[in-house]
Amino acid sequence: MQKCIVISTPGAKFSALAMKDDFKESIKKVADLGYDAVELAIRDPNKTNVNEIKKLLAQYHLAMPAIGTGQAYGEEGLSFSDPDPEVRQMAVQRIKDQMDLAIGLGGAQVIIGLIRGTVKPGMDKGETEKLFIQSIVECLEYKPKVTLTLEPINRYETNLYNDTRSAREMIDKIGSSNLRMLVDTFHMNIEEPDLVESITHAKGYISHVHFADSNRWAPGSGHIDFEAILDALKRIGYQGAISAEILPKPTPDDCLKLTIEYYRKLGI
Repeated sequence: MQKCIVISTPGAKFSALAMKDDFKESIKKVADLGYDAVELAIRDPNKTNVNEIKKLLAQYHLAMPAIGTGQAYGEEGLSFSDPDPEVRQMAVQRIKDQMDLAIGLGGAQVIIGLIRGTVKPGMDKGETEKLFIQSIVECLEYKPKVTLTLEPINRYETNLYNDTRSAREMIDKIGSSNLRMLVDTFHMNIEEPDLVESITHAKGYISHVHFADSNRWAPGSGHIDFEAILDALKRIGYQGAISAEILPKPTPDDCLKLTIEYYRKLGI
């Protein structure tokens, strides 16, 4: 498995990012500490220098397994399930742009997190899901070789697909080979009765993993049993990245060091 952490291109407002200011320096720090990969949180690919990213990844010998897309929802309000068709189409186009970027950067997965949207007051859940399905299917068909990765997110952030069961059901309903699942231990700790059992039941669906402790600090800073989770991932044959999406606590540099130290303690 790859030792990975999430960093952002500059200007992100999302709080659960270890590094989000000096991009070049962040990449260097991650590499110097011994990480294998970075997951990039990117709001708008059209404002991203692809060649610079490729050069930095090659210079520091870092893989890039996934692209995070949640800033488009958090900062611009774009979502697949918004009742406004113009907003939905903007969200679809943003993910298509992310898929193009993923190909340009070697085939990273594109994460479908909060950009899925939520059931707004006065809206019917069934109708909201229809809008979501229409939007994501358009993206899935746009570039079948790019994997879209649906992330169950806790109830305090959205009311669509909060747990692995509902995510599995939606993946099965859509039935596209390039739609998979991301599991995030922070969200799972809120929503799943048993994290190990949920991972076991998601065998064959999981293509990316986020590690964050119960307080969303670096793994090892709270009460989640990561040894048991890692054992479960090994049993289902997961061989991808373990990516820390965490708050920059107590400081950004501290959380980078705490995470890599804990990864090594786990034997990743």
